[in-house]
Amino acid sequence: MDALMALLAERPLEEIGLAEVAGRAGLKLSQLRAAFGSVLAIYAGHIKDIDNKVLSGSEDDMSEEPPRERLFDVLMRRLEVLAPYKEAMRSVMYSARRHPSLALALNAMAVRSQRWMLEAAGISAAGPRGALRAQGGALMFARVLSVWVDDESEGHDRTMAALDRGLAAAERWDGFIGDLCAIPCALRGPRRRRRYRYEDEEPEVDAA
Repeated sequence: MDALMALLAERPLEEIGLAEVAGRAGLKLSQLRAAFGSVLAIYAGHIKDIDNKVLSGSEDDMSEEPPRERLFDVLMRRLEVLAPYKEAMRSVMYSARRHPSLALALNAMAVRSQRWMLEAAGISAAGPRGALRAQGGALMFARVLSVWVDDESEGHDRTMAALDRGLAAAERWDGFIGDLCAIPCALRGPRRRRRYRYEDEEPEVDAA
């Protein structure tokens, strides 16, 4: 995985072959094949490794903090873990903009990763609403990354501001999704009560 990230810092993802990755890693092709099936699978393994480092990176108890603050902390930890791979990330983002099919594949990886980030922040990623949260988080974090790759300031002020804005927008969106999810329940409730009432009523008798 480190070999792929080193190559990504030099040229686009679509130009990197499995033999090059094996050569940079000092492996035979057979050894690489035993672990991974494609270059994208290697990159997915890198993302999983980043997830694991973020999830194990802090023992701080933030349970008393608002959800937005907890997620801010988790995603800033993620950026810290990604710091050695900034040039590789820039390269991947460039390739994603040029190749829609690659962008879709990368989005699926990002959504899966964001589910773990949400859960790490104590925010449920279960069910349809969780899926929407993860997708929204993936899109939001992609915008933050586009700022981060060019942010050379010591305190990463631009990146933090972008993340704060993104989380504020996500918070509003999540509230909107919550309202939408409540609509079917509100519609189902009266119908169910009406059906039960009909079942309890005495049948009408024909006066004729």
